[in-house]
Amino acid sequence: MKILNVILILIILVGCSSESGKKQELLNERISRIENGLQPNLQIQGDSIPNYNIEERLKELGIPGVSIAVINDGQIEWAKGYGVADSSENRPVTSETMFLAGSISKPVAAIRAHQLAEEGVISLDSNVNNYLSSWKLPENEFTEREKVTTRRILNHTAGLTVWGFPGYDKGDTIPSVVEVLNGQGNTDSVRVYKEPGESWMYSGGGYTIMQLMITDLESKSFPEIMHKNVLNPLGMTSSTFENPLPNHYHPIAATGYRTNGDEVEGKWPIYPEMAAAGLWTTPSQLILWAQEIQQIQQSQKDGLLHVETVNEMLTPGMNDHGLGPGVSEHTYGHGGADEGFRARLVAWKESPIAVVIMVNSDNGSIIQEIMLSIVKEYNLPGIAPNTRVIKQQSAEELQRFVGKYNFPELGDVEIIFKDNGLELSADFLDSQIFILPESDTTFFGKNDGEYFNFTIEQGKAQKFKVQQFVATRIK
Repeated sequence: MKILNVILILIILVGCSSESGKKQELLNERISRIENGLQPNLQIQGDSIPNYNIEERLKELGIPGVSIAVINDGQIEWAKGYGVADSSENRPVTSETMFLAGSISKPVAAIRAHQLAEEGVISLDSNVNNYLSSWKLPENEFTEREKVTTRRILNHTAGLTVWGFPGYDKGDTIPSVVEVLNGQGNTDSVRVYKEPGESWMYSGGGYTIMQLMITDLESKSFPEIMHKNVLNPLGMTSSTFENPLPNHYHPIAATGYRTNGDEVEGKWPIYPEMAAAGLWTTPSQLILWAQEIQQIQQSQKDGLLHVETVNEMLTPGMNDHGLGPGVSEHTYGHGGADEGFRARLVAWKESPIAVVIMVNSDNGSIIQEIMLSIVKEYNLPGIAPNTRVIKQQSAEELQRFVGKYNFPELGDVEIIFKDNGLELSADFLDSQIFILPESDTTFFGKNDGEYFNFTIEQGKAQKFKVQQFVATRIK
């Protein structure tokens, strides 16, 4: 009888091993299709559409490395790194390599604000100055009727300045958060420049005010607060908001690179604006944020946050932004762009699937190419390539758009005629943008398909709009 039991156990074990091996084989085939199925984000009508291999594409684009994590059926199905974390060391990217998450820090930081609201410590709709003690946001003519609130900070409708931060180099004097807010760092002061609630304008400055609000209320450092209340409960135990990055993380941290391949000074930037841009993590860790929010949203059961909070967080407001993440018809998530790093997090509403992709370069173009391959493999809605049509214009017609323009929020931009199209350059851009005509007044970016809509008056362009920004001719 004992011999028969042993034989039965062996048969079961062999069967389980065979089934596990088959599943791994199918997963490997899936990963291979994704790795070899990258497609360009911009697809112009009439042009053939190539497929790229991920390793070859990294070399073609001059991107040192990329790391990917995918959740399927609510669990991490696979995670993998490609390329190098540091070129001089020839250190490969692995699933444990840490990257700066950029603005994906915001929806992670938003969890603590929502927790404080659930605990009754704050109201999302009260004046944020009620909770600030070490500094106060100056009141002005724009705050006479409406106030800056945590809700408006979370969804970028607070009317605040400073959309992003360039970070600081190793050896720089790192300002305090209050000094950042007062314009004593490398950005302008964070102030109210239009009536809160009136319209949408992305503001990392607002999230820096929220960071200060949280530390004022809890009398602890922001990294400590986030570790205890958000990162550790999510399972993001190897992630940190600490800036500068502590030495013990350095061996597993990716070095950031410029588009031209140069290292970022000091290997990576430093962000005292931690809630807005300072999270260090891996795709396998960061995707745990998506896993938790997705489980609450899809099961309608409380988790780290209450169901009601998550439902409100994922309700799109102005410019399709929720209370932390951006929200579209089928997905929610956020992008990230720090100096030398780019990242993207996407979770699907209807499917228990989420993706995080992170690169150590200012050139993040491969992220969308990988995303398109993943979307195709998993048959997911909501993400598609930009398809465009070229309508040729003569050199004389294109001269109507040549000149200098000003974005009030960003600065000046110059447009010149070049190669049967137009080239835009500006101090706030990483590189020049080449645009092509799709109609008489509509152009698109050659690299990403972004639309530029011009207004013609008296035979010459006087304004153009890209995303929510409007530039006016000044020369």
